[in-house]
Amino acid sequence: MKLDEILHLAGRHKPRKRRGRGTGSGHGKTSGRGSKGAGSRAGWKARLGKEGGQNPLFGRIPKRGFSNAPFRVVYQVVNVCDLERFENDARVDPAAMKQAGLISDASKPVKVLGEGELTKKLTVAAARFSASAARKIAKVGGAAQQT
Repeated sequence: MKLDEILHLAGRHKPRKRRGRGTGSGHGKTSGRGSKGAGSRAGWKARLGKEGGQNPLFGRIPKRGFSNAPFRVVYQVVNVCDLERFENDARVDPAAMKQAGLISDASKPVKVLGEGELTKKLTVAAARFSASAARKIAKVGGAAQQT
């Protein structure tokens, strides 16, 4: 018999502690909360990161440098093959893409990528174009306009 064969039968899951069920249970009276103070009351929670007198982790680690993460631009991505649903000679801008369900927000920047093929002549207006997307749009006689 192997240890891993026994463990799944007994000892893997501890039974939950039934608190406040009399002194004989070992978790009666104060139910493991101690006596008096905010911690004994219902609805009390420790502040996030609180470590009980010890300097919290966030205070212990050094704070240095600068991050550009809050300033990054997140583009909504649309592939060239997705533009196939528009009619020939149509102007495709973020508002039209939103109406077609290709993007979620017309006010956020859109980047067109070159995945797939395009057979229709379209005038596409977007914030950015990949090199292959601009090439594919121009190849069929369309135009890629940066907004």
